[in-house]
Amino acid sequence: MLILIPVKEKDENAKIEHILKNPYWAMITLEEGRVQKIDFYEGDWKEIDEFFDCVVVKSKDDYVWPFFEESIPVLEAPFQETIEEIMEAFLFKELYEVRM
Repeated sequence: MLILIPVKEKDENAKIEHILKNPYWAMITLEEGRVQKIDFYEGDWKEIDEFFDCVVVKSKDDYVWPFFEESIPVLEAPFQETIEEIMEAFLFKELYEVRM
């Protein structure tokens, strides 16, 4: 499973950022309940060649319409800050589904 997260920096300890403010995207490869690898991308998410399963955002009020238009599920991490915290919340189904 591939999960996309807007982040502030290219670092495994990076914090989530609002979509319109983020300089980077973290692509998390999750297999068998574990993070297998983290790739970082700079720029627009539409330039990422890999198909990802969902995107995690900082707020449901973030600019998520483009993801809805592409039928990509959006999850909100309102309390989690780091990639590690977000992945733990994802595994325990503690993230909120954002709906149109």
